[in-house]
Amino acid sequence: MTTAPVRRRGRPPAAAAARTRERIVRAAVELFAEKGFHGTGVAEIGERADVRRGALYYHIGSKEELLFRILYDYIGLMYAEAREIADGPGDPVTKLRKLIRSHVRLIVAHRREVAIQLRDVSALTGARAADLQALRDRVQHCWQRVIDAGQEAGALRTADHVVTNGILGMLNSATFWYREHGTHGPEEISDILAATVLDGLACACHPAPDPGTDRK
Repeated sequence: MTTAPVRRRGRPPAAAAARTRERIVRAAVELFAEKGFHGTGVAEIGERADVRRGALYYHIGSKEELLFRILYDYIGLMYAEAREIADGPGDPVTKLRKLIRSHVRLIVAHRREVAIQLRDVSALTGARAADLQALRDRVQHCWQRVIDAGQEAGALRTADHVVTNGILGMLNSATFWYREHGTHGPEEISDILAATVLDGLACACHPAPDPGTDRK
């Protein structure tokens, strides 16, 4: 006669824990986007994720930790793509077009996380706030390297950091007006915004390439 395995209390299996954390994060993203970080209670997150309060704290630690993880993971995706483009082949103007296209695509795909960042990032404190800011600075540094190289090559009029901040701010604002079923998709929007930026930034001596030639 075989004996059924004894169930032991303790940590849940890794796969089950990962699925639970994913549900919690998904619920938190929905609620933070709808109601704001401060307007969302931990109990609401647990209810939407179908996780009891005790298990909720086991998986996330605190509401602030959950906010940090949501924003850090999203900005980490932006950094990975921005670094790949900045370190990759191509002239600075082509790289800048690619950066704009990547940024717009990620904003559209993660517009709830962007909205949370723009509204609630100040809720992070201490090491969490510092770590997130350091990651955001790395994203901006990738952009600045490309713009600096463009000015050094004579392809861009200026490399002032105000321009870099302005471009990123303009692109981030797309989260507020983008509509999934609107007349323009992410690629069309990125091409329009790239033309808007580069018509004012690129030197007349540097012809604008066909937008279709520099797509991945």
